[in-house]
Amino acid sequence: MKQNLDYKLIFALAAVGIVWGTTFLGIRVAVETIPPWFVTSIRQGLAGLIMMTILLFKKQLKWIGWGNFKQQLIPSVLMIVIANGFTTIAEQTLPSGLASVISALSPILIFLGSILVGLQKMSFKGFIGVLIGFSGVVFIFKDGLGSFLDADYRTGMMFMGFAILAWAIGTIYTKTHANKSNNIVLNLFYQFTSASCIQLVLASIFSPNPDFSSWSSRSIFAALYLSIFGSVIAFFSYSYALKHVTAVQVSILAYINTIIAVFLGWLLLDEVITIDFIIATALIILGVFIVNYKKKEKRTL
Repeated sequence: MKQNLDYKLIFALAAVGIVWGTTFLGIRVAVETIPPWFVTSIRQGLAGLIMMTILLFKKQLKWIGWGNFKQQLIPSVLMIVIANGFTTIAEQTLPSGLASVISALSPILIFLGSILVGLQKMSFKGFIGVLIGFSGVVFIFKDGLGSFLDADYRTGMMFMGFAILAWAIGTIYTKTHANKSNNIVLNLFYQFTSASCIQLVLASIFSPNPDFSSWSSRSIFAALYLSIFGSVIAFFSYSYALKHVTAVQVSILAYINTIIAVFLGWLLLDEVITIDFIIATALIILGVFIVNYKKKEKRTL
């Protein structure tokens, strides 16, 4: 007898894979005229307000206690302030495609980290799946791999390196504390609000005299898109998915993000989709399949 499909989980995974694929383009457009820490502070601040509105409507807004607040502050700092903030800074100098390639290293870090903390058993199948998926990402950008050696990109790549490390640690932390609080919206309200306050302080330090008149409507719209879709919908979906599947299975969606990023380049920037892209897509899908395929359903506690 087949297990019923969890449509909420399927939607959550699809949202993570697709929406976060669009955010690399969104960030690149937002930082054209808005300083990066202001982009992130606006993004998370508005996301926090949306979460607060939902909580007020449901009459669920409450203080969660210092213990749970600390558990929300740690992923907030790691995944939103550092990972999201540093990615935004990196895209001032890095092309969005290159940023998405570097971010696609995160499933490898999460796979290794999950083994270290006992979330995941060492699995040759899982390791091969992660590597095949990443090889597909590299295949897409093999002609532009020289960009990794470009001195102009060095600072951006350093920020991206810290970003994916913080994201991996934050994901593993969230997974190990996933069952300690069930109200995802309440948790995210505290995460977004805390991150926005920290990022606003950083914005005032690194961009003390912002020229608001120079902020283009295109960049402002991109920041609003990042808030509603990149933060509210995608982070909620990511948190929901982490409660139901392994950290590695969720993280592997970073490869799908790269396919989306390239597709958007074709759709919006008239970039050509080549036979290389089709091969790379096949490799990525194969990698995702290998990581997720099970001969029989195993129930996990």
